[in-house]
Amino acid sequence: MKILVINAGSSSLKYQLIDMTDESVLAKGNCERIGIENGILTHKTADGREKKIHVDMPNHTTAFMQVKDALLDPEYGVIKNLDEVSAIGHRIVQGGALFQKSTLVDEEVIKGIESLIPLAPLHNSAHVQGIRACQEVFGKEVPEVVVFDTSFHSTMPPKAFMFPIPYEYYEKYQVRRYGFHGTSHRYVSGRCAEMMGRDLIGTKIITCHLGNGSSITAVKDGKCIDTSMGLTPLDGFMMGTRSGSLDPSVVTFIAEKEGMTPYEMSEMLNKKSGLLGISGVSSDDRDVTTAVKEGNQRAILAHEMLEYEIAKFIGGYVAAMDGCDAIVFTAGLGENQPTHRSNVCKNFHYLGLELDEEKNNEMIHGHEGEISTPNSKVKVYVICTNEELVIARDTKEIVDAL
Repeated sequence: MKILVINAGSSSLKYQLIDMTDESVLAKGNCERIGIENGILTHKTADGREKKIHVDMPNHTTAFMQVKDALLDPEYGVIKNLDEVSAIGHRIVQGGALFQKSTLVDEEVIKGIESLIPLAPLHNSAHVQGIRACQEVFGKEVPEVVVFDTSFHSTMPPKAFMFPIPYEYYEKYQVRRYGFHGTSHRYVSGRCAEMMGRDLIGTKIITCHLGNGSSITAVKDGKCIDTSMGLTPLDGFMMGTRSGSLDPSVVTFIAEKEGMTPYEMSEMLNKKSGLLGISGVSSDDRDVTTAVKEGNQRAILAHEMLEYEIAKFIGGYVAAMDGCDAIVFTAGLGENQPTHRSNVCKNFHYLGLELDEEKNNEMIHGHEGEISTPNSKVKVYVICTNEELVIARDTKEIVDAL
């Protein structure tokens, strides 16, 4: 069975074709600048062939046509005809309280995703466009499955997902903590238990998805009991351009002083804060790291703040779970920034955590494994996330049951 995994953004469409017989990636690619002039399709195969073309893609349907053509291309393709694609799995950012597990697509499901657009305006709107475009290009007879970023976090108890504001806003607008990156947290927590040689039941794992967008999740017995992101991905700790949690009065104070609208304030908190706002250098941690090496004091402060906030969330989740068996670092920064990992872990000597600095420095660029010492009472792992594989597995399971 070959499954096409889709991650549709407002102006992009990422894809992977996975052969489920051995879970190998046959091809992957990205359509960029959808709806904008000078679109780009990048297509890569497992055996090293690469196709890159500049082509206008006015909408997601034309983007899917490019994906189809790339998969079938005589020189760069990996299938002979579309019948080889058995099913399609879509990543959906916001499932709200409607969707607590991966689901087969039908018209009611699409309407449900559309109803959640106010909670994720850019993402869910793009996902719906992707599903509709996929049906148009591949035909409605090809089964489609939606896998939600939020569903892994649906096991949080009310004490974790409720905000201490008037209850009526939860009843009227479903204002609560939803969490994101759930597919990643689900994958790496399962992989961590596997690497420890243990069943997920009985484990207490803290997963740190650290990238331009970041979140930390407390996973007990394989289920999420708390996570750092909230109603939106803005909550939690500082990220590339996002502020993370702060005193709400900071928002009202600055808005009043600067005469900023709610939209302008949201733009500032989402796109001008975090590493970029503090360092004044960049939202890209690699650029900030270079500035740190050059002695830039604001860049140094940005890193100190980031590492401190990560450690505070981990410490809070140790308390929430009454202990911790393992800490996992994943995603761009988590997989490739040994300095951040080391500085964060220095805060947990009281737990008996011991880091093997040599192993820590080796775990970059796709290498994964344990970076704690054999004597460490808390295990620490670097695990390369694989959200696409989770989506493909869920899709296969649901389609096989039809």
